[in-house]
Order: sequence, then structure tokens, then C-alpha cells
Amino acid sequence: MTDNKLRLGVNIDHVATIRNARGGDHPDPVRAAEIVAAVGGDGITAHLREDRRHIRDDDLKRIQDATDLPLNLEMAATEEMLKIALRHQPHAACIVPEKREERTTEGGLDAAGLHNQLAPIVTELKDAGIRVSLFIEAHPAQLEAAMRLGAPVVEFHTGEYAHATGEARAVELKRIADMAALAAKNGIEPHAGHGLTFDNVQPIAAIPQVAELNIGHYLVGEAIFTGLESAIRRMRELMDEAR
Repeated sequence: MTDNKLRLGVNIDHVATIRNARGGDHPDPVRAAEIVAAVGGDGITAHLREDRRHIRDDDLKRIQDATDLPLNLEMAATEEMLKIALRHQPHAACIVPEKREERTTEGGLDAAGLHNQLAPIVTELKDAGIRVSLFIEAHPAQLEAAMRLGAPVVEFHTGEYAHATGEARAVELKRIADMAALAAKNGIEPHAGHGLTFDNVQPIAAIPQVAELNIGHYLVGEAIFTGLESAIRRMRELMDEAR
């Protein structure tokens, strides 16, 4: 059903990671954004990290200018990133935890413990017309914190699900499904992402309340072997089959 279509946001960070490994301008994440738009992706996700290890400041405007797709800016809860978000006015800002030494985002944001730090940032982003998302674990305390903060969207961290096997994966899947249902019941739109692949995406995609998946590293990795267009099309097919 069209009304129940699951959106696919493609994270293009690691195109920039490859570019930055050698310096220069190739491969350009803007070209990746254009491919996402051409093959029917629903949005572009880009994480401007504090250390600029992949996406750089000047990439943001170029990405926004290149396509009409909504930009989901992943950002740490800092004054620097708030100013950048307010300047660029992305469609959405997803607040994520960030540590300089981590290879990738290692878990969900502690929205409960960081309420006082997050509250003014969430308010400023919302007042600027930017849709705020909080990247959290599928846990009641974190969802309750998101509700208190007035976030219209939460993105559930699916890393534990992705790395689990057997019964442990079933437990993680149920936890995400239960929290997605609870979020939707309370007027919050649930998204999901992290560690999703061709092999594990469908159970998450089948959760009826989940409105969007954000997938990046796996698609860029597959693109090395099959091309980015092919990788996105295959992920889209699997998501649609699950619905």
C-alpha cells in the first residue's frame, strides 16, 4: 500500500571517507546523492562529525543544491553543530552520541541522562522549522525522555539486533517492534538504522510503525562490488517485499 511505504534514507558518509583517505575531491559524495535521487531514494543522511572524518562543512550546501531530496543532518549535541544546522536549515536533524575515538556510532543517545543539555538544542532546532530526531536505544526510559523533550521523531539503534544471532536477535527485534508501537501510539514517528544489510533488513522493515530506515555503510560497501545504484535498488526491493 502506498500509504504504508517505508522510506529509505541513504547515508553517504563513507563515500566521503574514501575521498578523504587520499585527499582531493574523488569520490564526491554529491555524486552519490545524485544517484540516490535518481534511483528513488527518499532522503540523504550525512553526519558532520566534530573531527570532520568524512562529510565536510562545504559538502552540506553542495548536497542540498544537488538534489531536491530532504537532507537529514546527523549531529552531536554541541553549540558548534547547532549553529551549523541553523545556518544550513536541513529538513531534519538527528542528534546522535559522538566520541572522537569511536569508529562508528556505538549506541543510542542517552536522552534521559542528557535532558538538560538536549532541551535547549531541541527547542532551537524546532523553532527554526527543522524536524528533530533523537537516535536512541529502543528502551522505555529513552523513549519517555524523547517525549519529554518534544522530539517528533526517534531513530532506534538497530546495532544490537544486527549483531545478534538466534534467540538473542528475536529478543532484540521484539524490543524494537514494541518500542516502535509505543512511539507511534504517543505521536512520535519511529525510524530505525545501524548495521542493516540485505540479510537482516526485512524483519525490521516489516515493523508496521517504522516509517524510515537510514542505511549507509553497507550500501557503500556493496557499491564497491555492484555499484551504488544496484545496491540501493536491491535494498529498496527487500524493504518493499517486507511491507
